[in-house]
Amino acid sequence: MSSIKHPVGSEPSSVYWRRRAIVIGVLVLVMLIVVLIVAKPGSGSDATPASTPTTSDPAVSRPATPKPVPSAAATSKATDAPTASASNATCDADVITLKPVADQASYTSLEQPQISMSITNTSTSACSLDLGSAEQVLSITSGAETYWSSKDCQVNGTHQKITVKAGQTLTTPAIAWDRTRSSSSTCNSSRASVPAGGASYHLSVAVGSIKSATSALMILN
Repeated sequence: MSSIKHPVGSEPSSVYWRRRAIVIGVLVLVMLIVVLIVAKPGSGSDATPASTPTTSDPAVSRPATPKPVPSAAATSKATDAPTASASNATCDADVITLKPVADQASYTSLEQPQISMSITNTSTSACSLDLGSAEQVLSITSGAETYWSSKDCQVNGTHQKITVKAGQTLTTPAIAWDRTRSSSSTCNSSRASVPAGGASYHLSVAVGSIKSATSALMILN
């Protein structure tokens, strides 16, 4: 008969059965512990606590706010660049010289004159002058007749006090004259071209009450 059912040895069979029962009990207990560990809720590697808040590091997740870049007007260091006036006295008319500027003296039928003005402070002291668009006037005449004026269709003219240093000359940006006759009644409609074929025109300029003493000749072909 098998030794499992009938233990072989010098000790009584009851001792062997107790030992076997203890071993079996230990094995069952170990297996039960293993099952409980494996089947424990929330013990899996994929479980994430629902109540744990997540935060991001602002220094990593948010781009740095770019610093404002100064405008070209604020950073310009050109020697002839005008500067806003703070406390300088207003320029007297007799120390300011205005000069009309045309980019050429003669133009072909396909060319448009580029016109502007220069402003020179002839005194030995800095002074301030309103050089806003509301004060600047460019006029084109032929004989006694005015054919074009920058004032005819100007909208929202501005005022800007500028410091003009002693001996300094400022030049306004050039604008194109489209070789038409201007008037306040034709601002939103087509304009008639001025006579050409060798006709001569004169550009005069003014800033407020100060006017240019000379004119610039322009011949339109």
